[in-house]
Amino acid sequence: MTTCVFVQIRCKPGTTYKVAEEIALREIHSELYSTSGEYDLLMKLYIPEGEDIGKFINEHLLDIDGIERSLTTLTFKAF
Repeated sequence: MTTCVFVQIRCKPGTTYKVAEEIALREIHSELYSTSGEYDLLMKLYIPEGEDIGKFINEHLLDIDGIERSLTTLTFKAF
């Protein structure tokens, strides 16, 4: 079983396309969107069972040059 997580990503000015390309190359996402508003990208990913969510995101995403800030939202099966 995996955990579905959404990560909003704010990029340093002028780096959004570079950040998106690096995410695509790492193949860790299920979906990746450009967004308007406070954050530049919205990524949906599934964390493998047994993985620590924070550690997984830190090791596989947040080391990408150009990421300024992120906001992670965990999902829960409610229905």
